[in-house]
Amino acid sequence: MALNVADLVEHAVDIVPDRVAIVCGEREETYALLEERANRLAHHLALNGVVEGSHVGLYARNSIELVEAMIAVYKLRAVAINVNYRYTKNELQYLFDQADLVALVHERRYSELVAEVLPAVPLLRHVVVIDDESDADFSGYGGVDYETALAEASPERDFGPRSADDLYILYTGGTTGMPKGVMWRHEDVWRVLGGGIDFVTGEHVTDEWHQARQGKDYGLIRLCLPPMIHGAAQWAMLGALFSGSTVVLVPKFEPDEVWRVVERHRVQVAVIVGDAMARPMIEEYRAGQYDASSLGIINSSAALFSHTVKEQYLEALPNVTLLESIGASETGSTGIGAVSKEVRKTDGTRVKLNDDTIVIDDDGRPLKPETGVVGRLARGGNVPLGYYKDPVKTAAMFQEIDGKRYTVPGDFARFEADGTITLLGRGNTCVNTGGEKVFPEEVEAALKSHPDVFDALVIGVPDDRLGQRVGALVQARPDRVPRLSELDTHVRQEIAGYKVPRSVWLVDEIVRLPSGKPDYQWAKSYAQDHETASLPG
Repeated sequence: MALNVADLVEHAVDIVPDRVAIVCGEREETYALLEERANRLAHHLALNGVVEGSHVGLYARNSIELVEAMIAVYKLRAVAINVNYRYTKNELQYLFDQADLVALVHERRYSELVAEVLPAVPLLRHVVVIDDESDADFSGYGGVDYETALAEASPERDFGPRSADDLYILYTGGTTGMPKGVMWRHEDVWRVLGGGIDFVTGEHVTDEWHQARQGKDYGLIRLCLPPMIHGAAQWAMLGALFSGSTVVLVPKFEPDEVWRVVERHRVQVAVIVGDAMARPMIEEYRAGQYDASSLGIINSSAALFSHTVKEQYLEALPNVTLLESIGASETGSTGIGAVSKEVRKTDGTRVKLNDDTIVIDDDGRPLKPETGVVGRLARGGNVPLGYYKDPVKTAAMFQEIDGKRYTVPGDFARFEADGTITLLGRGNTCVNTGGEKVFPEEVEAALKSHPDVFDALVIGVPDDRLGQRVGALVQARPDRVPRLSELDTHVRQEIAGYKVPRSVWLVDEIVRLPSGKPDYQWAKSYAQDHETASLPG
């Protein structure tokens, strides 16, 4: 068995060639056409120096071309490198160089930045440009128009055999520093994110045609909202293609357009990222008139729902099940939780761990699942090879526990009486105030449950006496100004006193990464440069 991303997509092509594979805006593309265009791009790249193991950057917003390009790269046994479209010149130059790119596929709107960076990355010798109706000039560095490249290349699937050992690299979002390339074998990442392990039974899928055959008679309509520069979105898309589903993309997150897309395409499963998407979506749904009767599942990956948002969804969309998947680029999925009208566990962020995930203490010893015990999550089984060109960080992230290799990303969790765990937060964002650990997610959830607060982000602020004090950046709802005293009283009803923010900044907008995750670097910079909020009493 190849158990390779390109092979798994090709299996679906062979079984449901005439089914719509991708929808984006007014365009749609069948599996057969997706295959043909990906083959053409693969042949073009091969003629221009891309070989097995070459690294090819993909620098674009969600689009049909981005999906084609990703599949084309894997057809050659090359490595697709995700490029964050919000990066500045210095960040791009770092990534292009660190990732050893030899080719790049980018949207035309980014031509000026690409032109500035190319002289500093001599390995990058070939560029293909996706037309996006902008007028940016790419002739100065010899960029090839995407459609021209396809028109001049072969549509045939005449590539050599591939391997489960082929390399998949995902660059992290860089929330706590420069991005790092997480290296996976294709089989390993497929098992933890792409359906290679049955999420219900935990058993390994043994037939590489299994997903495609399952989707032969019935394919779901899946809406993928996060940008595919992030792993959660990539694997929502790829997993859907493996099973012959139809993937619906939007180039930009706009809540009203999201609901129109759900209604127009009769979307059954929507993949989003936590409150950053869920909150504006549910408020738009409640304010408008949309038909979401087809929608059965809303799945949040990489970020979790707050209690308030869960309740709003269960009230407005009682037939929808909310799924919360926890994990990281270095672990894949480590657990999943479900909330519905029938199973209304909305009092905390609780999930059931999968069979390969354990909780360990500070010394790396596995903890027994006893109520109230707190430790760090560790994922075993199918895990990454390490970080690309970074043995030091690899050694710090991956540990041997009882003779097995585990990934330990630093996520803290607490065992509950029902056998589930409550995810507390990432250790490197934890606020240590007077010796007490405060996890930002818990405080943020308490703040966002106040009716005047739309979004919030919690950080540690230097304090001479406590070491750190809890600080909060708060975005109010339109035409609302939260009173500091009311916020304080409200939050104290939700969490212990030492967790209550001592410093508060009122901001026009909470800045988040394209994935929806908090931008802690922005938050800390803002706090350093601005006075605390002068909110009404």
